[in-house]
Amino acid sequence: MPHPLLSQFDIDTYQRDGVIVVRGLFKDHIEALRAGIERNLGSPGPYASNNDKAGERGLFFDDYCNWQRIPEFRDVIKASPAAEVAADLMQSDTVQLFHDHVLVKEPGTTMATPWHQDGPYYFVEGEQNVSFWSPLDPVTDATLRCVAGSHLWEKPVLPTKWAKNEPFFDPAPYMPVPDPDAEGMDIREWEMEPGDAVAFNYGILHGARGNTAAARRRAFSLRLLGDDARYTQRPGATSPPFPGHDMEQGQRLRDDWFPTLYTRP
Repeated sequence: MPHPLLSQFDIDTYQRDGVIVVRGLFKDHIEALRAGIERNLGSPGPYASNNDKAGERGLFFDDYCNWQRIPEFRDVIKASPAAEVAADLMQSDTVQLFHDHVLVKEPGTTMATPWHQDGPYYFVEGEQNVSFWSPLDPVTDATLRCVAGSHLWEKPVLPTKWAKNEPFFDPAPYMPVPDPDAEGMDIREWEMEPGDAVAFNYGILHGARGNTAAARRRAFSLRLLGDDARYTQRPGATSPPFPGHDMEQGQRLRDDWFPTLYTRP
């Protein structure tokens, strides 16, 4: 039987379209995640960015790979049902932690989160994966927007540096970043309450509008991996980089850095 937060329809939809919404995934952990984000804002990690882009107003902060030093993140990752829900969505017997990610758009922030796929930035290959994007404030216009089925495209989308709009790698093996609104793609988006989560495959093209509302938009993301996840070398430095990982092509990600959170009974 699926986890109580899911139906078989949800699992089938995730397998087909690569994206669903899971209501209340972190509903019991909202205050802990808010406290963790405040700790993160006060003590940014080495990968933190304010995404300063010419011509844009406001503050768009993001940071990742902080679960080991921010106790609220670590505790929520262990105590929430996210790993068990991920196992059902991925149809995987194991769930491994890849990384956490915080994104904060202060009121009046005009910069959009550019359309992108997460997978091309990562040194991971495999079909069994899931990201959970969970707002800690009610969201309408600043919600996550995902192109259904884009995880099945023949070529990945070129990863870029958000603030500079520069290619991350040589563009040759990648397709240009499309304009889903102009091209009439199947964009899925939901109005969300704190603790709800969009679950999406690493290959899903996604983005978000700026936050022109009068309230903050804080979001916590959790990236998880399934049975078939393997290390793969990219054309250049990946994001996150995880320097000194010492993994080789085709190797399962090392469990001491990327711990197993759940094993199916």
